Amino acid sequence: MVHAVFAVPFAMESTLRFARAVAALPGVRLSVVAQDDAGRFPADFRAQLAGFRQVRDGLCADDLAAAIGSLAQELGPAGRLLGILEPLQEPLAAVRERLRIRGMDAATARNFRDKARMKELFAAHGLPCARHRLCATVDEAVEFARGTGYPVVAKPPAGAGARATARCADEGALRRFLADAHAGAGREVLLEEFVQGQEFSFDSVTLHGRHVFHSVSCYLPTPLWVMENPWIQWCVVLPRDVAGPEYGPIHRDGPRALGALGMWTGMTHMEWFRRADGSIAIGEVAARPPGAQFTTLIGCAHDADLYRAWAQLMVFETWTPLERRYAAGAAYLRGQGEGRIVAVHGVEAVRQRLGDLVVELRLPQPGQAPSGSYEGDGHLIVRHPDTQVVTDAVQYAVRTLRVELGRG
Repeated sequence: MVHAVFAVPFAMESTLRFARAVAALPGVRLSVVAQDDAGRFPADFRAQLAGFRQVRDGLCADDLAAAIGSLAQELGPAGRLLGILEPLQEPLAAVRERLRIRGMDAATARNFRDKARMKELFAAHGLPCARHRLCATVDEAVEFARGTGYPVVAKPPAGAGARATARCADEGALRRFLADAHAGAGREVLLEEFVQGQEFSFDSVTLHGRHVFHSVSCYLPTPLWVMENPWIQWCVVLPRDVAGPEYGPIHRDGPRALGALGMWTGMTHMEWFRRADGSIAIGEVAARPPGAQFTTLIGCAHDADLYRAWAQLMVFETWTPLERRYAAGAAYLRGQGEGRIVAVHGVEAVRQRLGDLVVELRLPQPGQAPSGSYEGDGHLIVRHPDTQVVTDAVQYAVRTLRVELGRG
């Protein structure tokens, strides 16, 4: 019987889907360490747990280690320590080393979390990525931007995806970003050339250092554009066929990049660009499963429960090959206007038009506050064997569904 501990700082459904999958595995006793109190978790989920500890700070390595030590006295040592949030990866790795729990170590976690170090490793291994520089002063930043040309992308080295990332169109915008970020020694800002092209993800599984699975997703439009324009409803499409020559460069360089970062066993989320000339640039890689419903989407495309597959990978270090049977896609709904959600328009039209294509439809409720997240306030997931059918469906959904905000 494996005692697995899952760090779930906050009782979010997106995290609980992974934790439930671990709890459902035969031969596993699951404990949870959380910042939220037990009452915030669904009763049926709490009933699946062998142990629960609340901590002051769910992202603090010392707090996590103390809680796991307490659980060990009751349930035995933890054989696995898991968590899917990006900011958790370094604290979890530090705790694994301290308590001698099998899994990703601190050095590898730092390679994934520190985006400046990541780009240095890519460059050292001859991997294609955007030109970049870690800047502590305005002079350093301005020098880099003048050499690269505007716009430039500015972000914290430990950012997650497009969060806290900005496109600086000119020197004035760059200086304002640096001032708002309080850039300086110990608070460096990572600057990158702005890569123009189509953006994709490369979501993959590595087992004992061997690349065993990947999926490609296409963003429409790019996440940075979505972050800059909170009103935009966006979509993502997972083509059914990702074996063509247009994906050859990422099939070659994606696994190489993971090897350079030290990935041994786990699921990762990589963002990459394809320029107009067909060349690629790898953006960032996260040592965790993808967010924004991507895990659900990949499961839909392969007619498989990817949450359970991830749980088996992380607990028992096994992987069953998957066959891609469908294209899949998602439309992300975001509030229009100001205030709270008043209504969602276009639902019946979408249901009539898309019918059985719809796998999942989650709509916000009137009175609910908008999330403020790029993932939006709701989503629609579709699948079909034909990629164009899926593309047309999600684009119709973002044109037709409208989440109205108001003060009433």
